[in-house]
Amino acid sequence: MLSKENNEMLTKTGPNTPMGKLFRRYWIPALISTELPKPNCTPVKIKLLGEELLAFRDTEGKVGIIDEFCPHRKVSLYFGRNEECGIRCVYHGWKFNVNGECVDMPSEPPSSNFKHKVHIKSYPCRERGGVIWTYMGPKELMPELPEIEWNLVPDSHRYMTRKIQFNNYFQAIEGGLDSSHISFLHRGAGGQGFMGLKKTAESKVANYLTQDTAPKFEVEKTDYGMLVGAYRHAEEGNLYYRITQFLLPWYTMIPPFEDTPRGAHAWVPMDDENVYTWNINWNPTRPLTEHEIKVLKSGRGIHMELIPGTLKAKQNKENDYLIDRELQASGQSYTGILGIQAQDSAVQESQGLIADRTQERLGSSDTAIITARRIMLKAAQDLQEGNTPPALSTETHRVRSASVVLPEGIPFQIGAKDVLILTDEDYIRAEETDKESLLHHNETDSMQDVK
Repeated sequence: MLSKENNEMLTKTGPNTPMGKLFRRYWIPALISTELPKPNCTPVKIKLLGEELLAFRDTEGKVGIIDEFCPHRKVSLYFGRNEECGIRCVYHGWKFNVNGECVDMPSEPPSSNFKHKVHIKSYPCRERGGVIWTYMGPKELMPELPEIEWNLVPDSHRYMTRKIQFNNYFQAIEGGLDSSHISFLHRGAGGQGFMGLKKTAESKVANYLTQDTAPKFEVEKTDYGMLVGAYRHAEEGNLYYRITQFLLPWYTMIPPFEDTPRGAHAWVPMDDENVYTWNINWNPTRPLTEHEIKVLKSGRGIHMELIPGTLKAKQNKENDYLIDRELQASGQSYTGILGIQAQDSAVQESQGLIADRTQERLGSSDTAIITARRIMLKAAQDLQEGNTPPALSTETHRVRSASVVLPEGIPFQIGAKDVLILTDEDYIRAEETDKESLLHHNETDSMQDVK
């Protein structure tokens, strides 16, 4: 369990908090690019690390993330006009560009030059991998964009959604690292629905998960975060390993199955009590098929159907996640709740906005969670002492999760070595197949600055 002080340090993410300062040293996935589909489109409100912001795409296609509120009378710029390379406040006509500069102030005499003295907070934005990224830290310490695999593959190879989850970011991360709950919470979920040619093998894996409900955890700290190997007994003399990657500050990679799309999450704090849950599936070598995309959209896996016009899930706390008690009683579904992400949201949100971790009673199956807490707290404390945060180097991002059956006695780090690390060839292929996206990213980068 955590002390009250450490629990507060772990979950508080505002500008002047240890964890907030740590998070501002990384590029943050802010929006999916299609949320701002074209120049001069409707702006989007976004809250990141406790800051209320506004994202917009200007007339030239550049993206800005600025303070939501006009500095004149603190009116929301969401109601503003997105026109001629800026957001114009409808109250008195003040207009701001993507860099937060006031470029027009028609309510003041032109001779006053007052507009040149007015700036609002703005953060640099870049686009890559279907994501609008922003950086909220010191300009001189800005790192390179992340090179996590799903961020480099072409759009046709990837499916991505995000939603609001009503609990603090680390409760969600803990769920992503907890491999033992799969034997219960997701039992009867039928995986993500990818059956057919892999049915026999899928059934085999399901048997591993249900027959051995007490996995043993082996955790290794890394220079990017943590490698978690959770093993269960398979056939005689063999162990089934689910190997999860945790990359600071908030990424988890889900152990895959055969040729089905790989999966990952990013858990980005809106504030101390709420999180944007990013859900990503991708195939590194080929486009996703129509069938795969249909399955991903079905709600059975890590993506949820949203209330139109919002980032709120249709299955939510207010309607008890549409739990079907008859289905639960039948044994066909352990929870009676449809979908892996809905099941995760139900238990994580039921803990409250910030779980009281001083009251927990943790066991050996919580090894990964305990280690992750220590890693995060240490990173924040080290930054306070002037040390560089981990996982800023793009070389540390070249990792994958894995699911493998290994002979007993073989360390998973050795037995699964070849499938846990991306090769140079993997990155060359990704870059060659996504040159247009990367070129656009490089062009738009150079146009934006930090205010």
